[in-house]
Amino acid sequence: MTRPGGVWQNWARTERVRPQRVEYPPTVAAVRRSVAAAAARGLPVKAVGAGHSFTGIAAAPGVLLELTDLSGLVSVDRERSRVRMLAGTRLHQVPALLAPYGLAMENLGDIDRQSIAGAISTGTHGTGARFGGIATQVVAATLVTADGELLTVDETENADMLPAVTLGLGALGILVDVTIQCVPAFVLRAVERPEPLADVVARLPERAAAEDHFEFYWFPHTDVALTKTNTRLPADAERSPQPRMSKWVDDILVGNGLHQAVCSVGRAAPASVPAINRLSARVWGDRTFSDASHRVFATARGVRFREMEYAVPVERLADAFRGLQEVIDAHDWRIEFPVEVRVAASDDLWMSTAHGRASGYVAVHRYWRADHADYFAAVEEVMRAHGGRPHWGKLHTQDAASLRAVYPRFDDFVALRDRLDPDRRFRNAYLDRVLGG
Repeated sequence: MTRPGGVWQNWARTERVRPQRVEYPPTVAAVRRSVAAAAARGLPVKAVGAGHSFTGIAAAPGVLLELTDLSGLVSVDRERSRVRMLAGTRLHQVPALLAPYGLAMENLGDIDRQSIAGAISTGTHGTGARFGGIATQVVAATLVTADGELLTVDETENADMLPAVTLGLGALGILVDVTIQCVPAFVLRAVERPEPLADVVARLPERAAAEDHFEFYWFPHTDVALTKTNTRLPADAERSPQPRMSKWVDDILVGNGLHQAVCSVGRAAPASVPAINRLSARVWGDRTFSDASHRVFATARGVRFREMEYAVPVERLADAFRGLQEVIDAHDWRIEFPVEVRVAASDDLWMSTAHGRASGYVAVHRYWRADHADYFAAVEEVMRAHGGRPHWGKLHTQDAASLRAVYPRFDDFVALRDRLDPDRRFRNAYLDRVLGG
């Protein structure tokens, strides 16, 4: 978000930049004018969403476009259950927009503060062996290209670009609207419980394949997996939502308030972290409830943190996780934040972390005031040894040379970038690193 004085910083406080200009275009026409004006001045231009990427993928040292006002529904195709929405629409706003039509997004991540354009452009995903990332739900998009013109990409117009544009890293143009393939509204039944870690890891592929949505959290220095299993039910299924007070205690008091205290104590007294983590594993994650899908997918996140996430082939997920455990055991670290393990289906999007392979995801976190560098570097080495691909919006150290080796369509994407943005109007330091200048 942009602060007084014109300084933009992301939520994690890992990126900070003072743009030469900040603009708030409320319409598609205004975005076109902003891009054309930036080109006339020879300035690079970037759109930002909610600032939830941990990397500098949205950093804009030239012209920064805040798309907060470019929000809401454009149209609804009731027959095909497709919804066209403006790029700045926040994910947490989408359920209310879809409710009058009895629709929902097929899958979501566990944070819903992002803009729809930011979420798809960075490869945001949820969990579920039969479900892809949010970008796989996109069937059409409109972007403003480097010359200020509109480019429509859908099944009939520029269809060959769709697998690139739907997860475009902000490198191909400014997304101004996207069309989402929705599904009938549905209920999720959530079962969250602690289980022996070794048993869960040993049966990871089996557990993921057997459930609609399966994931687990692991507090380092413990032997417990906090599993989360969500089962899809029809919209008219009986609901048993968490009582308001119970939800407040679980999500706000324990999930955010207590965890904030844990992180602060752990930073001041690292030796206390293993005991605190064992306590946290006992008090978190033992509940069953059912509710509208979006209320189950997303949770409130009040504790600021830094994150790195890697995707590995799902058949190597258990070994990659065990490698992470070995790294932590081999060092004298006290890791206060849980590790998250998820899965996703294979897809055909050129720059997707799940391109061409069913994928398992390992996400590591540290409290934002703690030093994450050595921990993340060691975990990254493990993940790369298992063919890992880094989440574009989360911290990593890879560059174009190493990423080209794990993305079969990398050069095709760069060639399309050369075609759509030959003068690199949408460049920044992060894109220079991961795609080349």
